[in-house]
Amino acid sequence: MNQDSTRYIGRVGQTFVYLGKLFRMFLFQSDWKVLPMSAIIAALVSFAVGGNIFKTMEGTLMGAFALSCVCVWNGFFNSIQVIVRERAIIKREHRAGMHISSYVASHMVYQAVLCILQSVITICVCMFMGMKMPQGSLVTPFPLVDFGLTLFFITYCADMLALLISCIAKTTTAAMTIMPFLLIVELLFSGSFFSLPEDVMPLTNLTATKWGLTAICSQGEYNSLPMVSVWNSALKIKDMEVEGEKPLLDTFVYLEENNYRDELLEKSGELNQNPEFDFDTGIVVKCWLWLIGWTAVYLIISVIILEFIDRDKR
Repeated sequence: MNQDSTRYIGRVGQTFVYLGKLFRMFLFQSDWKVLPMSAIIAALVSFAVGGNIFKTMEGTLMGAFALSCVCVWNGFFNSIQVIVRERAIIKREHRAGMHISSYVASHMVYQAVLCILQSVITICVCMFMGMKMPQGSLVTPFPLVDFGLTLFFITYCADMLALLISCIAKTTTAAMTIMPFLLIVELLFSGSFFSLPEDVMPLTNLTATKWGLTAICSQGEYNSLPMVSVWNSALKIKDMEVEGEKPLLDTFVYLEENNYRDELLEKSGELNQNPEFDFDTGIVVKCWLWLIGWTAVYLIISVIILEFIDRDKR
């Protein structure tokens, strides 16, 4: 965009001009590669943890964690370099009359489209791989729409965090160096998958994985599922002898012969319910609002930083 055209086009017009530029880059500069990458990652996760998600408590917790991480990974890769790689162009065009708000708005729309496509691809790949999907809806009339919105909000929140890092980083190398550190923080502070000291638990509220994992477990009706870890752990020592006898083996045989296994697993699940994962509309909406809130914070900070790009000596 030349200086004269930039100076006289309004904010909305500039947004559409830069949006067109981004979609051209998507087609002609291989930015589309993020889509097949998200499909491959979804397939790997489905293969690894898809067998038990939304079937058992343990499988649902692990699967929700894995899906949250997939979304965060996709979001980070979408935008971690987009600002830093064209910082000189942004500085030049800002001096020529480009509105930073228009520039960021174009990225908001473009990245939202990418995140929607990645969420749809993830769901389609998971279903193709045989992964069970949530059966109950809480916010919309359609369970898959609820689930897809959760994946989108996680991905978009991570995407805007990466956009913020791209505004701060001095080089693309620095941005890519920061990204693994952020990913580790997202993994460790997911809130429920790793045991953390009580005094650091408030920090989990800062991560997209905490709210994504909670929403997915709630949508998957975590508290109504059986828990199998106690049964499986005891099964490993069923042949242990006590005074020449195998009491555990006899117990297992009795339970299996009388069809008590499923009842025992369900009872184990009832005793290990987590109120944070209740099948409740309020919980899912709360998680979505937290994700939306952090997304807004990242965007506001990004705009503020870029408004001072003319003073940047890099």
